[in-house]
Amino acid sequence: MATRLVQINMKAHDDSALGRFWAEALGWGVDSEGPGVTNLEPVGFVYPDPVAVCVDLISHPEPKTTKNRVHLDLATASAAHQEELVARLRGLGATLADVGQGDVPWTVMADPEGNEFCVLEPRPRYRDTGPVAAVVVDCADPREMARFWDGAMDWTLHEVADDHATMRSAEGVGPYLEFVRTPDAKSVWNRVHLDVRPYPGDDPASEADRLRALGATDPDFDRSAIHWTILADPEGNEFCLLTPR
Repeated sequence: MATRLVQINMKAHDDSALGRFWAEALGWGVDSEGPGVTNLEPVGFVYPDPVAVCVDLISHPEPKTTKNRVHLDLATASAAHQEELVARLRGLGATLADVGQGDVPWTVMADPEGNEFCVLEPRPRYRDTGPVAAVVVDCADPREMARFWDGAMDWTLHEVADDHATMRSAEGVGPYLEFVRTPDAKSVWNRVHLDVRPYPGDDPASEADRLRALGATDPDFDRSAIHWTILADPEGNEFCLLTPR
């Protein structure tokens, strides 16, 4: 059994408005499976193809109080493209953000609700990822996160070091999943988290038990109204184990 990363779940005060921003930012289509939920995916996309990791925006009233531990890095093809993309995103309502990055070649921004993301300078690694170069997770121990997620998913582990680790779909398409060591400790429920999905025919309960054996835990959460499983990785980052599809 195995899972694969299929989407990012992002809490939003106004899921429709924030969905419109990210759809314009990525050039993706907008859909909704119900009130308070906005789904984003590439136009013509057949879910769950690893060529993209989709974005689900969920209406949530609690305010953002700290830097997100999960964010998107956007790809660019040239210095001019990076400059043009930053200007276009500012026109859509994004702002420049300072998270202590110092003098770096990428641009740190925040969407209209304050969620941080980066517009990267052109890098050969990301030339075929699509608009999202990477999904980035802040962590204290990239090696331990790589161990857990390498066992949790059937993605390919590309790099592991003390300060970062990198994975990508085994099919060699779509964005990377990257774990980056940061000094900040997790202090609140993550407003942005990963959603993983087993393959058709896999048993969700058995898959949840397998993830727990790898080091996942069960966060304190009312599960009475949901039909999926909420777990946390070894550093306490919540993630959802969806039903097979």
